Amino acid sequence: MITGTPCVGKTSSARQLAAKLNAEYINLTDFAKTYNLTLGEDKERKTTIIDEEAMQQKLKETIDASASANIIVDGHYAAAVTPPSQVTNVFVLRRNPKELKAFMHKCGFSEAKMWENLSAEIIDSCLVEAVQIQPGKVCELDVTGKAVDENVAEIIEVLEKRKKCYVGIVDWLGMLEQEGILDEYLKT
Repeated sequence: MITGTPCVGKTSSARQLAAKLNAEYINLTDFAKTYNLTLGEDKERKTTIIDEEAMQQKLKETIDASASANIIVDGHYAAAVTPPSQVTNVFVLRRNPKELKAFMHKCGFSEAKMWENLSAEIIDSCLVEAVQIQPGKVCELDVTGKAVDENVAEIIEVLEKRKKCYVGIVDWLGMLEQEGILDEYLKT
């Protein structure tokens, strides 16, 4: 499983990893649309509301029915909807908020959505969720300034047990506070 806030490189990394491992690839956004696993739209936040229970059930069925030895699940809420019994590894991609902000601007995020997602990255939302729901399976990777190839190579090293997996390697909150710019980033 590959998770993290928007614009950390989940989809690019997950697609490349799936190709290298000859794995089935499941993008949760596409999966939700394909199987109508939504409850509607959050107009204020301009986002789709996922039916997490239906998503978890359909995901379980899909994984159970797959002939593939490896399945890569990609999504910022992947830890919440992928049944723990079907997960071997959770890679939480992390990106320095200063770099992440630039990526979000480039992708055309609204100001409100950008600040919401930056806050989620700064306070470790995806990491905390993954550690709570998928304990003992989580690997945090700082992808700041790295190319997708580098991220995928690091994931493969962990999967092949050539590299140790760690949680707690980044502290964006502390970094921004130390630099005196925390208030500029926590605007939600």
